[in-house]
Amino acid sequence: MILFRNLLIASTTLMTMGVVVARADDSVRQHAPQKQSANQYVIENKKSKAVVSLGDTGLPELISVSAARRPTSTDDIGTSMTIITEKQIQTQQRRSLTDILARQPGLNVVQTGGPGGTSSIFMRGNNSNEVKVRLDGMDINDGSSTNGMFDAGQFVTDGMGRIEILRGPQSGLYGADAMAGVIDITTAQGQGRFKPFVRIEGGGYGTFNQTFGARGSKGRFHYNVEFSHYRMDGFNNIPSYIERYYGANRQQRHEGNRNDNRGVNIRLGYDVTHNFDLGLTARLIQSNYHSYSLYDLQSENLYGDKGVREQNNQNEAIVRGTAHLVSFHGLFDQVLGLGYMTNRNRWTETGTSYGSPVNPDPDYYRSSRLKVDWHGTFNFKQYGQLLIGAEHFHDTFNTSHTASSMWDSGYDTSASMDTTAGYGQYQGNWNHILYGAANIRYDANSRYGNHVTWRVAPAIHVPGTGTIIKASAGSGFHGPSLYQLFANQVGVGYSEKGNPNLKAEQLIGYDAGVEQKLLHDRLNFGATWYDNRVRNLIQSSLSIDSSYDYNYSYANVAKARMYGVEAFLNWKALSNLEFNLSYTWTHARDETNDVQLQRRPQHKFNFNTTWTPIRDLTFSGNILYTGGWRDLPVIGSESCSTCAKGHGYFTIDVAANYKINRYVSVYARADNLLNRQFEDPIGYLQPGRAGYGGFMLNY
Repeated sequence: MILFRNLLIASTTLMTMGVVVARADDSVRQHAPQKQSANQYVIENKKSKAVVSLGDTGLPELISVSAARRPTSTDDIGTSMTIITEKQIQTQQRRSLTDILARQPGLNVVQTGGPGGTSSIFMRGNNSNEVKVRLDGMDINDGSSTNGMFDAGQFVTDGMGRIEILRGPQSGLYGADAMAGVIDITTAQGQGRFKPFVRIEGGGYGTFNQTFGARGSKGRFHYNVEFSHYRMDGFNNIPSYIERYYGANRQQRHEGNRNDNRGVNIRLGYDVTHNFDLGLTARLIQSNYHSYSLYDLQSENLYGDKGVREQNNQNEAIVRGTAHLVSFHGLFDQVLGLGYMTNRNRWTETGTSYGSPVNPDPDYYRSSRLKVDWHGTFNFKQYGQLLIGAEHFHDTFNTSHTASSMWDSGYDTSASMDTTAGYGQYQGNWNHILYGAANIRYDANSRYGNHVTWRVAPAIHVPGTGTIIKASAGSGFHGPSLYQLFANQVGVGYSEKGNPNLKAEQLIGYDAGVEQKLLHDRLNFGATWYDNRVRNLIQSSLSIDSSYDYNYSYANVAKARMYGVEAFLNWKALSNLEFNLSYTWTHARDETNDVQLQRRPQHKFNFNTTWTPIRDLTFSGNILYTGGWRDLPVIGSESCSTCAKGHGYFTIDVAANYKINRYVSVYARADNLLNRQFEDPIGYLQPGRAGYGGFMLNY
C-alpha cells in the first residue's frame, strides 16, 4: 500500500505539472496549421509515420495498443497476437463475443446451452480462468463465479471497435489471471458528424434483435452511445440420444431455452486541451436466461421430480473514467484511471420433488471490483521507451442461499481481498533490426501473498527478406478465487468448504516463430511453437469421512504441460478479395496423472474469405473445424472428467451485406449451413442450420 500510495502521489503531481505544460503548449500551438489530438500517438519507423488514435476503428490493422501498453507495430514485438477490427465483426455479422472468439487461433470457446449460456474460453490449452479479459482498460473477469473466469455468454459485440488477443503469459504487465494470455476489448470512439443508426434483425430460434444509437463528435467532445436488445426463444440443447436414454416425452423434447439480453454501451470523451483529454466508458448488461438441460431431464425422469426448469438473472455494470496527458512536447505520456465493476447473479430452479419445491429460495452470487491505476511512458526517441505503472484492486464477494429443509442448511459467505501492484517495461530497437520489450511486475495480494512476474519479447527483422523471427518468454500466476478460499456450505451428508491455504497457480511459458511477407506485403504467413508448464494447479478435492459424508474442497494438487503450434496465412489476392487461414495444434496434459486435460481439442482449423465483387456489396464465408477432445461423461459415471470423448465437427457460415444507399443497408447470413449436429461440450447440443436477416438505417 505504501508503494502504491507513493506512486499515486507522484503520478498526480506529474499530471498536475503536465497540465500546466500542456496548457502552455496549447497556447503556443493554437495557430499551427496541424494539430494532433490528445488521444493520438505518433509511431515512427524507417518507412513511415502513422498517427494512431486509441479505440478508433480507423487504426492501422497492424498496430497493437495492448501488447506493450502503448501503440506498437505488431512486427516490432515478439508477442503472438490477433487483432480483430470493428469492420471484420460487422462483415462477418458476429453478434456475440463468443462467436467471434471461437474462430480465432489458439482459442477454444465452450458454451453450455446455446446463445446466452455460460461460456468458457481456453487459450493454448490453459484453464479458462487463466485468461484475463479487459474492457477499455478495466479488468472484467467475474469475481462472482466459483473460479473467477470471464463468462462471455451475455456479451454482445455492439460498440466494440477493436479486440486484441495476446497469447502467452502476460502477467509481467497485466498481473494475476493473465498467465495464459489477455483479451483486450476497446469500445469504438465517435468521430466526425452526428451519425445515428437503427438495426433490426430476425431469424432462426425465435431471434429478434434491435440495436440503435449514435456516434460522432462536436468540437472537443466525442461520443458513441448504443442500446441493444437481443432475444432468442425455442432452442433445444439436449441431444436426441440423451432424450432417448432418459425416455423424454414430447413436451420435454420440445422444451427450449430462452434468452433476453438488454444492454447499453457508452464511450464519451472531451479534449480539454491540445494534450490533455478525459474519457468515460460504461457497459451495462441485464439478462434473463431460461434453460432446460439434460440434468433437468435427468431429475424429472430418473429421480421423479416434476417441472424442473432453471433461470439465471444477471445484472452487470462496468464503468471506467480516465485522464490522459501528453506533456513535455511528447516526451512523457501518462494515463490515470478509475474503474468499477459489479455483478449480480440470481439463480433459481422451479419444480417439485415429492410434492415440495426443489429449490424454493434463489441462490445469489454478487461481486464488485474497484480499480485505481496509473501508468506513464517516457519516450527517449531513438533510445527507446520506458513504461512505469501502478494499480490497486479491491474485490468483494458474497454468495447466499436461505435454508429450506433439513437437507438444505443454507449459507451466507462474504469475503474481500486487496491487490497492489507496480510494474515497469523497457522497449526499444537496435538499428531497425532487433526490436523488443522486457517487463517486470510485483503483485502484493492480501490473501495469497506476493508474486514477481516477468516477460521478454524480442523480434528480429532480417534485412531485405521480409522475414521476422519472433520469440517470447515469461512467467505468470493465477490466484485462487474468493469462493475457492472461503466457500462454506454444509448440509446433511455433504459439505463444501474453501481452502484459505491455497497458493496461486504459477506458469513458465515460451514461444518462438517466424513470419514471412511476400508480394509487397499482400501475402503473409507464419508459424509459432509454444510450450507452457504450470504447477500448483487448483482442483476440486473430495474426501469421504467415517460417517460417509461427502466433503468437497479445493487443493493445489496438479501440474500440467501445454505445448503446440499456431500457424496462419493471410493473402490479399485482389484489391477486393482476401483469404485468411489459421491452424492450431494443442497438446495439453495433466502431468500428475498423465491424462489429457478436459475440453482441449488437439486440432482446430479456421478459414475465412471476404469478397467485394461490386461497390457496396460484400460477401463473407467461414469454415471452422474443431477436432475431438476429452470430456465429462453425461451418461453413467460422472466422477471422471475426461472419460468421454467429444466428436470433432465443422461448420460453414456465409454472410452478405449490401448498402443500398447512404441511408439503408440490408444484410443476411446463414450459420451452420450444412446443419451439422454437434455437441460442445458433451451433453449440450449447439445450434443447427439457421438463417438471419435484417436492415440498418443510417443518417
